Amino acid sequence: MAGGITDTGELYSPYVGLVYMFNLIVGTGALTMPKAFATAGWLVSLVLLMFLGFMSYMTTTFVVEAMAAANAQLRWKRMEKRKEDDEDEDSSSGVSDSDVLLQDGYERAETRPILSVQRRGSANIFEITERVEMGQMASMFFNKVGVNLFYFCIIIYLYGDLAIYAAAVPVSLMQVTCSVTGNHSCSVGDGTKYNDTDKCWGPIRRIDAYRLYLAAFTLLLGPFTFFNVQKTKYLQIMTSLMRWIAFILMIILALIRISRGQAEGHPSMAQLSGIRNLFGVCVYSFMCQHSLPSLITPISKKKHVNKLVLLDYILILAFYSLLSFTAIYCFRNDTLMDMYTLNFTNCEIISVAFIRYFLGLFPVFTISTNFPIIAVTLRNNWKTLFHREGGTYPWVVDRIVFPAITLIPPVVVAFCTHDLESLVGITGAYAGNGIQYLIPAFLAYCSRKDTQLVFGSGTVNKHLSPFRHSFWIVFVLIWGFSCFVFVTANIVLSESKL
Repeated sequence: MAGGITDTGELYSPYVGLVYMFNLIVGTGALTMPKAFATAGWLVSLVLLMFLGFMSYMTTTFVVEAMAAANAQLRWKRMEKRKEDDEDEDSSSGVSDSDVLLQDGYERAETRPILSVQRRGSANIFEITERVEMGQMASMFFNKVGVNLFYFCIIIYLYGDLAIYAAAVPVSLMQVTCSVTGNHSCSVGDGTKYNDTDKCWGPIRRIDAYRLYLAAFTLLLGPFTFFNVQKTKYLQIMTSLMRWIAFILMIILALIRISRGQAEGHPSMAQLSGIRNLFGVCVYSFMCQHSLPSLITPISKKKHVNKLVLLDYILILAFYSLLSFTAIYCFRNDTLMDMYTLNFTNCEIISVAFIRYFLGLFPVFTISTNFPIIAVTLRNNWKTLFHREGGTYPWVVDRIVFPAITLIPPVVVAFCTHDLESLVGITGAYAGNGIQYLIPAFLAYCSRKDTQLVFGSGTVNKHLSPFRHSFWIVFVLIWGFSCFVFVTANIVLSESKL
């Protein structure tokens, strides 16, 4: 099956998979977490972070279970097809089953009747050897309404992702290059509050500079939406290396400042008004469910995959806690920036100009490489949603309309607002809530139901989630729908107070 598992057709060890998952989860959301921590209070933030990490781990095991069930269904369908072909061949040529020699071990198992496979041990049929994306699993286990709702949710999430990316790059460029005093690179993190109407360069206001950068960002990276782009191995290595250098630098610099007695932060224990944004940021920061098929399938040995995933979540939880706690004790609440890297562009924090500019411009480099990939993913999801069997799109629709409806909405949102904390919070609280909680729970429920119908109630999925009792599925669904209600009510109440 070389070439059908990953873009390169290569398998990797479980520990390499652990590193890949860590890199996938720890991304842009982590940069907005320190301010969300400060806004909600350290105790509330820590409790919510731990709980949402646990919930995300649970739904990750649901997706892995559904992947195994989908692999079993595909394997069984191929087996049934081959059995029918063999029967047709036998009836016409008189060739017996024992005369057919198959080279692949899996194929030998698949050509036997399903009961024979079960007698030999049904574990093999649930091996995750084929990459089955979430959209395909939705098509296998959901009805038509469920499939459409799935694509609606993933599309809204990707739109939010693109809006965050489209705003984060111009914000970073504006903060680093603009200055009322003419030397902003030494004043952005010093607590000075700037308004959008403040001057940037001569008559150019800060908001004007932001929109100029947004226009340049759109013109430079927007055209990639109209073509196919692939994320190369070397690009992954470069962005991962930059991410690790940036995060480690920020933690070390904050710890040095705290150890020298220069810490200015005095975070409160709890501020309920900040929970809404914190919830969305945490959900966004634990997001990986939509990429699990591409991540888990190439792992060579999947026997202890759930334990490795648990270890990953524990490490990520510790990393987020360290980053956020050093931030909220190092900087005053009112000086923490939406994009945490910008707090380190102050000369008092770090005197080395290269490091200041590296941290200030870090989101520009990493986000710019991801933007075209997310845009192409969203464009392809639009095509899949409207695709009809046997139909093809006219050239104008395929090459112009779909890329345009992919690119224009997030750019318009970024043009209207550059409040990154709110963008991340709303994206995570709504679309992220659906992808991280509701869809995995429904996948687990429907895949278990289908597995029992096809293979019988005695068959056990070898990758069954540790949270196998139906109580956990109900709990996740209630939690997910409750979050929708809570976040919506909180937004309405907040707006009414204004």
